[in-house]
Amino acid sequence: MKALVAMLFLVVANVQSSERPGGLLTENAPIDDPLGSSAWNIMYNVHIPGARVVFDDRVIVMAPTSAENPMSVPVMVDASALSDVDKIILVADFNPISKILEFYPTRTLAKLGFRFKIQQATPVRALVHTSDGLWHMNGAWIDASGGGCTAPSMASGNADWASRVGQISGKNWLRGHNMSRLKFQINHPMDTGLADGIPAFYLEQLVIVDQDGAELGTIKPFEPISEDPVFTLDVHATGSMSLWGRDNNGNIFEAPLFPRS
Repeated sequence: MKALVAMLFLVVANVQSSERPGGLLTENAPIDDPLGSSAWNIMYNVHIPGARVVFDDRVIVMAPTSAENPMSVPVMVDASALSDVDKIILVADFNPISKILEFYPTRTLAKLGFRFKIQQATPVRALVHTSDGLWHMNGAWIDASGGGCTAPSMASGNADWASRVGQISGKNWLRGHNMSRLKFQINHPMDTGLADGIPAFYLEQLVIVDQDGAELGTIKPFEPISEDPVFTLDVHATGSMSLWGRDNNGNIFEAPLFPRS
């Protein structure tokens, strides 16, 4: 399966090359890929070109070995064993849109749970940036029958979907001194733009703030995040919080996230 998937890496290159001026670069990545993906050089040049990067088993990517539902694959990235993490990028090498999300753990643990759409068997890798300028990389292979990125969302076939877009539900649970577990869902179709006749329509920024309005963390989802996405993270705060969001059509969403009673 991996060999067959590897033959498709040029498709990924053609899609992703538009993300950078001058097309795709061909600079060799500074390390061999422990995941054995033929698209590693492409991922390096598209997402962290010219950067210092190391393989680091302190970065943990938990995911199923096989995707039961290609529209909703659970993943947990945990880089909390590293110090001074300021950015995490999640990518799927052989998805037609490889970047899944960016996460900025301002006042959270460097740990995030979410679900995403998978097109075919692929490595899912976390690229974790620390304040010293180094990227720490690890990941996991997920096998899949495919089609998650090119299938239409459920909302696209529902006449009343527009009335639910942007509805937010969530709670936080006390998990110790000045620490809470936060879980929230926001209703949104997260259309990739790859299904016939359905334009890209997805959340592009989510910001969590505490009761004083100070930022706790920012998530920047991309098209591969699952429809009606759910996120789980641990924040260095207690009490009431709020979520602010924006999608690529300029719609703004906001709601409180109260402690669980």
